[in-house]
Amino acid sequence: MSDDARFGLLRHVRLPGPLRLDGGALLSPVEIAYETYGTLDPQGSNAILICHALTGDQHVASVHPRTGKPGWWTRLVGPGRPIDPTRHFIICSNVIGSCMGSSGPATINPATNAPWGMSFPVITIRDMVRAQALLLDHLGVGQLQAVVGGSMGGMQALSWAATFPERVRAVVAIATTARHTAQNIAFHEVGRQAVMADPRWRGGDYYGHDDPPAAGLAVARMAAHITYLSEAGLTEKFGRKLQAREAKSFGFDADFQVESYLRHQGISFVDRFDANSYLYITRAVDYFDLAEEHGGLLAGAFRQTRARFCVVSFDTDWLYPTAASRGIVQALNAAGSAVSFVELSSPYGHDAFLLEAPEMNRVIDGFLRAEP
Repeated sequence: MSDDARFGLLRHVRLPGPLRLDGGALLSPVEIAYETYGTLDPQGSNAILICHALTGDQHVASVHPRTGKPGWWTRLVGPGRPIDPTRHFIICSNVIGSCMGSSGPATINPATNAPWGMSFPVITIRDMVRAQALLLDHLGVGQLQAVVGGSMGGMQALSWAATFPERVRAVVAIATTARHTAQNIAFHEVGRQAVMADPRWRGGDYYGHDDPPAAGLAVARMAAHITYLSEAGLTEKFGRKLQAREAKSFGFDADFQVESYLRHQGISFVDRFDANSYLYITRAVDYFDLAEEHGGLLAGAFRQTRARFCVVSFDTDWLYPTAASRGIVQALNAAGSAVSFVELSSPYGHDAFLLEAPEMNRVIDGFLRAEP
């Protein structure tokens, strides 16, 4: 196997479309940035689609070109890992609406020859999945061995089984939910308002100014990042420890280590992400309600699929708690689908699926290898 096949090929395709979106708009052309690892077998039977989370990207197992950091899921994807380019043809695409090369607010609107900005159409999770299906058509992949994702990636994985039931043989949905709750929407709205309150946002028309709404986006990231962690994890890591000082400053600098940590998360985020994309993707997640798309009954979303499902939750995840996963499992049981479910213990909260999780790896490896 060549080094390219082992470590990934970064690619970009401009598909003519049009792609009809849930909101009624037609998107054309459809640009998709993606990476592939491994080789499609002669039967076309070993393709695995990995779906990224809200602020993720296609660089699942290769170095990120902007940050220089390793891929975001190298613990799961790579030689000797459960998803292995020596056995699988692995595909990961940047979702539409994002900012790493796929069609989104920062890409060029062919009608104006300028960035779309806020004239880009509002999208949904199902729209992201339809765009991925166009990519698979382009790659000659008729059916997926599996679609795998955590968080927003898990929403896409579930939507794949509901939208294209004949194209998926297995689904791995990790730390996810079938619908966004009022609390989830509330946290996202705080972030969106922080972005839009930044005077540098300029109604979304900031691309020509080289002066993006970094402060607002950083605050949005700080607020969201809290939801990815657990209280126990924060207490263990930071507690009430002070940041590089012996006593409180009696001011508004970052007295506490946890404050400094969140500020760092916000500042580092704005170096790699687009503020308008943050608005669009959080809105897509807020709109996600798989039952609503199928007559109000979640089981109805899975009536047509014959895929096997593996659902994984974490006991300290309060963003998408185990109860949300159990609701998915109950709907799958009602639909007569084959499903396995496990709740794993971790101190890391929602982000556990991205961190060292050997139990999760064993579960996924066993599930993928058990294909009939």
